[in-house]
Amino acid sequence: MKPEDYLAPYAASEARSRGRRFDEPRAKYRGEFHRDRDRIIHSTAFRRLVYKTQVFVNHEGDLYRTRLTHSLEVAQVARTVAVALRLNETLTEAICLAHDLGHTPFGHAGQDTLNACMRDYGGFEHNLQSLRVVDELEAKYADFPGLNLTFETREGILKHCSARNARALGEIGERFLKRQQPGLEAQLANVADAIAYNNHDVDDGFRAGLLSLKQLRRQPLFETQYAEVHRRYPDLEDRRLIYEIIRRMIDTVVSDLIDETQRNLDEAAPRSIDEVRSASQPLVRFSAPVFEQHVALKQFLNRHLYRHEKKLAMTKKVQAMLKKLFETYITDVEQMPLEFSSAAGRADETGRARVVADYIAGMTDRYAIAEHTRITGKA
Repeated sequence: MKPEDYLAPYAASEARSRGRRFDEPRAKYRGEFHRDRDRIIHSTAFRRLVYKTQVFVNHEGDLYRTRLTHSLEVAQVARTVAVALRLNETLTEAICLAHDLGHTPFGHAGQDTLNACMRDYGGFEHNLQSLRVVDELEAKYADFPGLNLTFETREGILKHCSARNARALGEIGERFLKRQQPGLEAQLANVADAIAYNNHDVDDGFRAGLLSLKQLRRQPLFETQYAEVHRRYPDLEDRRLIYEIIRRMIDTVVSDLIDETQRNLDEAAPRSIDEVRSASQPLVRFSAPVFEQHVALKQFLNRHLYRHEKKLAMTKKVQAMLKKLFETYITDVEQMPLEFSSAAGRADETGRARVVADYIAGMTDRYAIAEHTRITGKA
């Protein structure tokens, strides 16, 4: 029996894939979605994620999550759900591993800064940049630019998109203009991303001393699990206590996601991925009570972790750093490596800015810091 024989009729199927932008002979020993996943893992952009900020800048500590470990955790969560729902596990994994390839150094602070710098040139959005990385910027293959991934993987990478950008993207942007849903694997990757950062940022925030047990216990999702763990293990030290609570929180939301999504699928009864795309809303979602707790935890983290005074101090520092880099490169493109300076020199003003944005977005935290030091002479 072939692996695809286990798939539900509404799952993405390699046999019915919309294919690649450039035709290639099929792989001899791998499926097409396996090939996508492998190309992502071997990409330069994927390796760079190990030195890109998730919440804490890379040099702030060795044990905090990075964009790479976050991407692996997203894939682990999503694969569990995909198997339970008989979706395409390999496609799901490929989307999850690629979803942050276009992220800037210094996390969302970097993205916001680069978007502000690019305001007059079309803006910057890391999700769209991830697609740009796999479609254009990765330069490895003789026959085509980028990684030449399948339509289904690319669809999952592009989680949201403005109408203006969608019109410029052709087939991959059509669903935003037609207000259609992506496939279930893409929907799942999006929710798994939120599950991973919500719960694992609690762990990193507590480790950093920016979140206290007292604060966390005000969150219903955390308090429910805290009460049960404390009852069973009253003498457990904080480090293991937090881990035990978080793993139970993840189990709670993942189990709910599986059960609620299966109910949605049973009710909608889609017979194909096309019917999934025609649904009025995403079918992969939490139940209302768990979604409320999930959102409450997200809002709590936004107030008490992402906007913590210690985080804001670092945010201001790295934003000034990236702004300086952008201003320097767009004024003097020769400050960039030859590959980028040549491309910028051939472009118009908007194209030059996009090349600068590509260069900065591809930087790791430590490379951006080193470049700033080189340019300004200040550490």
